[in-house]
Amino acid sequence: MDLLRNVEEVVTKEELLNMKGGLAYLGFEPLWPIHVGWLVWAYKLAELKEAGFDVVILVATWHAWVNDKGDISQLRAHGEKVIAVLDKIAKFRYVYGDEIAKDPRYWELVMRIAKETSLARIRRATPIMGRRAEEVELDFSKLLYPVMQVADIFYLGVDVAVGGMDQRRAHMLARDVAEKLGFKKPVAIHTPIITSLSGTGRMEGTHREIDEVYALFKMSKSKPQSAIFITDGEEEVRNKIWAAFCPPREIKFNPVFEIAAYLLIPYHGPLEVGGRRYDDKSALEKDYQSGVVTPQQLKEAVAASLVALLQKLK
Repeated sequence: MDLLRNVEEVVTKEELLNMKGGLAYLGFEPLWPIHVGWLVWAYKLAELKEAGFDVVILVATWHAWVNDKGDISQLRAHGEKVIAVLDKIAKFRYVYGDEIAKDPRYWELVMRIAKETSLARIRRATPIMGRRAEEVELDFSKLLYPVMQVADIFYLGVDVAVGGMDQRRAHMLARDVAEKLGFKKPVAIHTPIITSLSGTGRMEGTHREIDEVYALFKMSKSKPQSAIFITDGEEEVRNKIWAAFCPPREIKFNPVFEIAAYLLIPYHGPLEVGGRRYDDKSALEKDYQSGVVTPQQLKEAVAASLVALLQKLK
């Protein structure tokens, strides 16, 4: 099992490759319906489980409440629906954020982490919530969110923290604080992000770091036309793909190419595009950038394959 395939970054590769199992973790805010970007990390967790890791998923109800995503009972109900989908990929172990929040030891961890972290560092980590800094500062509880995410890692005894590139700042904060508090440094596996079907536009200038761009311009439930959801029917999937941003010869922040490269080829391949079979994303990347594969051919192939994959998960 190649744990380094279909990852954007591992911090550090050497630490991961020297592991003989351990506890792998990911936390998600329970929202429904979920979009196809979630499937990228779900399949990576399944690979870790197959490789001998114990996998625990935090259903982050408490964090989602802080992030204004609903009340706890509603969020738990959403979590059950998400788990039903994930069960079709692999059988994972789950814990709920509102349950661990009942333990005083958890809040002791939150305070110890906060004591070792500057306000500037916390502000810098807030894009993990998918919000801009000015939105976060309207509500002080949101500044606790990155600290809580680090506390989750230490509380659960995590060896490997998994998430999209948008979660990088929380994982790096955990690695930095671990040394100060005497905890083990978690290895961080960052999976690729599938960006909004609408593209990233001008990204409000070029000053943003890549993980912040991913956090702000990924597929999102709050922007239905930005994403393909697990509940979308065949016609809706095809319509969204055909309307999606997909510039010719350009793969960076091209959501149609990303769906092909990061989801369909590795986990539902090979992918048939314009009469050619692709079982490796590098070959598709080369052909798309050279113009051998056109946007129309790519959209047709991605729509058909994605419809078939979603049928398996419904």
